[in-house]
Amino acid sequence: MDDCFDDPAARIEDAASLRSRIGPVNPVAASKVLDRLDRFCRDFIALSPFLVLASSDGEGGVDASPRGDGPGFVRVLDERTLLIPDRRGNNRVDSFGNVLASPGVGIVFMVPGINETLRVNGKALMTRDAELLAPSTVQQRPPLTGLIVTVEEAYFHCGKALIRAKLWDPSSQVPRHSFPTLGRIVAEQTRMVEAEEADRNLEEAYRSRLY
Repeated sequence: MDDCFDDPAARIEDAASLRSRIGPVNPVAASKVLDRLDRFCRDFIALSPFLVLASSDGEGGVDASPRGDGPGFVRVLDERTLLIPDRRGNNRVDSFGNVLASPGVGIVFMVPGINETLRVNGKALMTRDAELLAPSTVQQRPPLTGLIVTVEEAYFHCGKALIRAKLWDPSSQVPRHSFPTLGRIVAEQTRMVEAEEADRNLEEAYRSRLY
């Protein structure tokens, strides 16, 4: 870290200092953490078309990956187990690589129009069990792999962040033309392809490789 941004006297370097700075945890916030998925958690997951999956390689490298599909694409196998199907993408498999090295994951489920989110923490493993993955088939394409997540913590997070961000407010949406296309960004960042070609390739990938 650049020294100009790091004043040693201003660092918070231990749990006691952190707690003294922030204050005590709200008793309700402490007690709302479950070790399983109750009916409210299960119903929320059934409504959710989008999540962010956080993982780590166990050596300090971290990753947060967006996952999305139709509402309820994440299946609740039982009150302590989730199945996240893996859809076709860019084949980087950052999350899967992390899980192979360190199984701990954190998940934030979101539901459009609801400001509260559901946080789930646990341990994950990869599966290629065709029978288990078959119910997650979309457009006649079953997922080749999936993540089985054993739930250790589950709790609802208050909606302050999404309210402040106005995330679901249509008036806060940014016009698409106000920011470069992904194809143009990739073309400039990599110098491997022209912007127009990158845009065409991306659109084709969206159409043909969505699942």
